[in-house]
Amino acid sequence: MLDTVKYLIGSAGPSGFGSKSTAEAVTATCPDLHQITAIITGATSGIGAETARVLAKRGARLVLPARCLKAAEELKARVSEESPRSEIIVLPLDLSSLSSVRSFVSRFLSLHLPLHLLINNAGKFSHEHAITEDGIEMTFATNYLGHFLLTKLLMNKMAETATKTGIEGRIVNVSSSIHGWFSGDWVQYLDLLTRKKIPYDATRAYALSKLANVLHTMELSVRLKEMGANVTANCVHPGIVRTRLTRDREGFVTDLAFFLARKLLKTIPQAAATTCYVATHHRLQGVSGKYFADCNETSPSSSAINSQEAKRLWLMSDLLVSSPLALRLDNSVASVRLCQDDDSLETAGLRMSS
Repeated sequence: MLDTVKYLIGSAGPSGFGSKSTAEAVTATCPDLHQITAIITGATSGIGAETARVLAKRGARLVLPARCLKAAEELKARVSEESPRSEIIVLPLDLSSLSSVRSFVSRFLSLHLPLHLLINNAGKFSHEHAITEDGIEMTFATNYLGHFLLTKLLMNKMAETATKTGIEGRIVNVSSSIHGWFSGDWVQYLDLLTRKKIPYDATRAYALSKLANVLHTMELSVRLKEMGANVTANCVHPGIVRTRLTRDREGFVTDLAFFLARKLLKTIPQAAATTCYVATHHRLQGVSGKYFADCNETSPSSSAINSQEAKRLWLMSDLLVSSPLALRLDNSVASVRLCQDDDSLETAGLRMSS
């Protein structure tokens, strides 16, 4: 009850910020960002657009990957009007397509730019069941697997930039408290969902993708440390906000739900605050593998702090991005597990299909 009251009144936590803080407020005292290059996914609207606007205002060079280039160019124009000296680069990216992710990374690396910030913000809540060109359930592919591959392909660039510039790199994964709504074996669930063996539940599919974001952050922070990279990885819950994420569910029921929950809703500037805080604030120097909400560190769900599941997800994701069309998880694959002796996946249960 006390936490709810603090949230509603915007009481500041240990960071000095709270639920009512805005992205501009939390970056007001951050160092000048003119040396910083940031990639922000999902920046054409909502939280991502506000994050882009504020970071550009603070001086950062922005690289905006977008599926809709027209929307990205329109955002670039708006941001440039407010921050005329900003440098903004728009590149095509469809996170649901692994080949598109690889093409984006190739284009970005060809620019020979540094990379200090990677903000994995893009999200999709799909009301209808869909499968990507790679044979992956659409919500999982867009919200998690595309970001997994994007991050994996950019890790070395970020480590290299941190070494050359002496500036700590930061990766921010945008998740949601809804990640705690998923329970059960995600391998089996994803397999059944992909093969349409169970009814499609949009909320549960979304919750799984958000749980994957948190588990990814945990394992990513471990691997960055093992690399000796001066790069951190943290995860954020932006809060409850009405954005284009709900575009597939527009209508009377959605309008009514948001009206009833209006006291709990954040504005978009407030919802972007935690992302901007974690991406830029000096207080978080060296902090990695943590989960933040309302600009303060907090605890994710119990299922999101299982290091073995985080490692299992990473290794399974590696398999999926390597040969997604060749791999299918059988019902019996609930037994897929880590081999304790060699840190690899026991793949005897994997069923091959064309």
